[in-house]
Amino acid sequence: MLKTHNCGELRATHAGQQVTLAGWVHRWRDQGGLVFLDLRDRWGITQIKVDQQTAPDAHALAKEVRSEWVIQVTGTVILRPDGMQNPDLPTGDVELAVSELKVLNRAKTPPFYINKDEKVEEALRMRYRYLDLRRPAMQSNLVLRHNVIRFIRNYLSERGFVEIETPILFKTTPEGARDYLVPSRVHPGKFYALPQSPQQLKQLLMVAGYERYFQIARCFRDEDQRGDRQPEFTQLDLEMSFVEREDVLDLIEGMMTRLVEEVTDRELVTRPFPRLSHAEALARYGTDKPDLRYGLEIVDLSAIAGQTEFRVFADTVSAGNPVRAICVPGCGTYSRKQLGELEEIARTAGAKGLAWMAIEENGDVRSPIAKFFSEDQLKAVVERAGATPGDLILFAADTETVVCDVLDTLRREMAARLDLADPNKVAFCWVIDFPLFEWNADENRWDPSHHLFTAPMWEDLALLDSDPGKVRGQQYDLACNGYEIAGGSIRIHDRAVQEKVFGLIGLDEAVARERFGHMLEAFEFGTPPHGGIAPGIDRLVMLLAGEPNIREVIAFPKTQQAADLMAGAPSEADLKQLEELHIRTVVGENER
Repeated sequence: MLKTHNCGELRATHAGQQVTLAGWVHRWRDQGGLVFLDLRDRWGITQIKVDQQTAPDAHALAKEVRSEWVIQVTGTVILRPDGMQNPDLPTGDVELAVSELKVLNRAKTPPFYINKDEKVEEALRMRYRYLDLRRPAMQSNLVLRHNVIRFIRNYLSERGFVEIETPILFKTTPEGARDYLVPSRVHPGKFYALPQSPQQLKQLLMVAGYERYFQIARCFRDEDQRGDRQPEFTQLDLEMSFVEREDVLDLIEGMMTRLVEEVTDRELVTRPFPRLSHAEALARYGTDKPDLRYGLEIVDLSAIAGQTEFRVFADTVSAGNPVRAICVPGCGTYSRKQLGELEEIARTAGAKGLAWMAIEENGDVRSPIAKFFSEDQLKAVVERAGATPGDLILFAADTETVVCDVLDTLRREMAARLDLADPNKVAFCWVIDFPLFEWNADENRWDPSHHLFTAPMWEDLALLDSDPGKVRGQQYDLACNGYEIAGGSIRIHDRAVQEKVFGLIGLDEAVARERFGHMLEAFEFGTPPHGGIAPGIDRLVMLLAGEPNIREVIAFPKTQQAADLMAGAPSEADLKQLEELHIRTVVGENER
């Protein structure tokens, strides 16, 4: 080894010892006869002192050294003088008095500072990702990711789970997001698909009798990118046999609770995890992935609003649609400009406008729509909204979907403005009792709300024939801090039920057999009741690290345009490669 200790290891107890360190020059300070270097590696930083009197050769070399050079130093650990300790560093009580210094590698000036925590354009960070990953914040994120995955592996292994890898090259079964296709050289004109998830394979492992399976699975989806999505991502894939919904929820709740407590310094604020029906989550928070770190709950004002002379509200209610609102504390003094900003935000979520009421300090209501309400109606609105002097009530009146989207958007916006979402807190909740199907008007058929292997609630089986829209699925999502971080379900293990679901979603028997024949056949050989869940590792670590997007916790992510700026991917393939794969590219007229 080129080092005896790492740069985060030395303490006062090492004083007097001769050690060798190696790493990157984090900072350097030339004080004439003394040169001070901060030497950095993955474990931390140690201050290095090079004295011209005691080590003239090392001192001469130290004067040439610059940031990010790779060096090796040998010397004696000494205590720093009184008053010169650095309480911000674990190694801050000591420094290394150098006797020998060797330059292992010089470095060009980096395109951005690595030793400063400052804003850097993301495209530049992605272009030089190997330098970006040197920054202590990024290293901390990736170490956290490692610790999270290590904890999960140990937790599940101790409970009888077996880690089994499933294929990356599999069969394309178009559904949900688009597949990434891989052409076969051996089978001209045929393609593999990269798995969107190991869903089918983990169910087949239950047929195979493994009963408790998991893997840290790589998954691929060709979909539009956003802050919590990547074309390739990692999830904990997990499946269990002979279980009901409660068994899966209890396992994951226990795992997440201990994970937060043992691996992070975050505060877990919801124990046990609250359970909300899908309908309740939408009614109270406008979303099925609510952030429970703060209140601002939605209230339904339809009964009051529908009786007022304000036509927008009255007409909305008479059409069978809701009028709902959130009450924002302390914002009753918002200016016309600030209210205009909120209206624009509401419009981006689908609103046609934004009605509001500000509660004055004397209890009076300031609002352009107040004149359409009687005194009793205004009082009822204020009471129902839970408003007090100084508060602001924001309304949404439209279809169920638009109202939910608008109030969810406003709720998040106001929480951010008021700094209500404490980044050090972690608030989990379960969302259950989803509808099994969603009506697809364009295709005139039902679509699965989760995936097509999700089992209906057994007591709703008869509704598959009479009223599919009322069938509840045995689906469950785990939400945390406003994100969905896990989704799962109890699966269909009966071939007849699976074929009925295929029929409802417009998958005729021939197509179903071509795409899923291997599963339908497997279900004829003794399939146990089973269910599972798939937490997203990237999103989970993002939340635990307090980062704004998952690119901050992935070593080599793609950009928002699904591109790798460092390596230049995707790129054109060599013509010879394409010929071997029996592929010809076709360029559209507008691209010629």
